Amino acid sequence: MFENLSDKLNRAIKTLKGQGSITEINVAATVKEIRKALVEADVNYKIAKEITDEIKAEALGQNVLIAVKPGELFVKIVFDKLVDLMGGQAQSLNLKGDPAIIMIAGLNGAGKTTFSGKLARLLKSQGRQVLLAACDVYRPAAVEQLKTLGQQIGVEVYADDKGSTNPVAIAQDAVNYAKLMNKKVVIVDTAGRLTLDEALMREVADIKRLLQPAETLFVVDSMTGQDAVNTAQAFNERIDFDGVVLTKLDGDARGGAALSIRRVVEKPIKFISTGEKMEALDLFYPDRMAQRILGMGDVLSLVERAQQVYDEEEAKRLTAKIRKNQLDLNDFLSQIQQVKRMGNLKDLVGMIPGINQMMKGVEIQDDAFKPIEAIIYSMTKKERERPEIIDQSRKKRIAAGSGTSIQEVNSLLKQFDEMRQMMKKMNQLSPAQMQKMAKGRR
Repeated sequence: MFENLSDKLNRAIKTLKGQGSITEINVAATVKEIRKALVEADVNYKIAKEITDEIKAEALGQNVLIAVKPGELFVKIVFDKLVDLMGGQAQSLNLKGDPAIIMIAGLNGAGKTTFSGKLARLLKSQGRQVLLAACDVYRPAAVEQLKTLGQQIGVEVYADDKGSTNPVAIAQDAVNYAKLMNKKVVIVDTAGRLTLDEALMREVADIKRLLQPAETLFVVDSMTGQDAVNTAQAFNERIDFDGVVLTKLDGDARGGAALSIRRVVEKPIKFISTGEKMEALDLFYPDRMAQRILGMGDVLSLVERAQQVYDEEEAKRLTAKIRKNQLDLNDFLSQIQQVKRMGNLKDLVGMIPGINQMMKGVEIQDDAFKPIEAIIYSMTKKERERPEIIDQSRKKRIAAGSGTSIQEVNSLLKQFDEMRQMMKKMNQLSPAQMQKMAKGRR
């Protein structure tokens, strides 16, 4: 998401680059383009006007420092306003209570159940005993979906097996069970509807009144743009939720929900979710999102994603093999799996500073690794360990088995051999030579 908005904002700000000073004329032209970009990104017009008026007032009130170009100063002003618009600082979860109860609410299709699983996985990774409560008794297979996710992440799911259709009673039973089993966090996945209705609002209000959750999170589909903001406002008026979760940020969302929702409902965005993978959940940092919108990347989030999937024992094993020049295709496959666990590729690429401009017009497919994986899986154990034995007849068999071409097999083997040769050369360098090379690249 945000590719179009990022592109338009950068084009608007470019009108100031190269200018000797900030004037009312060049600022007015830039602000007009920024407002247009925000409205096209599905930001409410009133909010877009408010924020651009603030940007204009601050820009015209600035004395441009000698060392700072007008364009650079304006980027800083826009960045600060975007951060402020999205909430200023990251907000953590409130986990008070024994057990701490987290209630999840929202419309059908917003991704509540998937988010519940992702949040359970995250809290479990922090060492907490978590229970998922299946309280959606209306949507077909909702309970089974939550059970499947629970099994996948190793978290117990409480579901009524007696055929009860009373979500309020099921929620209370789940909390009682959690106390009995010494679970420290209960995540209550409530029912949704296709549209707002009185029955839904009454039900979630009743559950909240009974459970008194430490945290009530409203899950919203960012793909619905301004409609998401309107829905959030309606829910907040009835249940006074504590925070917002934006889902499907890996889609073609224009970004309006992320930019508008905080100012409209005056509640923080706490999490953002991208894709279906259980690892694809991040705390929402307004400053990092503003950096991504302005094409600055988000290196901190990228590092955090890498840390989540980092396996110390695997890293030691791989380092030892590299030093002995024994890297094989099994290791290559293992690294691919690790990258995939970090989230979808398009999202990861967007976190690298400057990469959006370099990759402009290039469609990044999340299944880009599939042909490589298929080729390696079509090899025998011996071929993966010793790729040099793969002759023409073996290549033909591997290509047929993986549904690829001999050219694609050749390309993979060539890339792997080049990588192995490069690592071999690196191993032959002394620490002093490596330090010299590093200095030369800076």
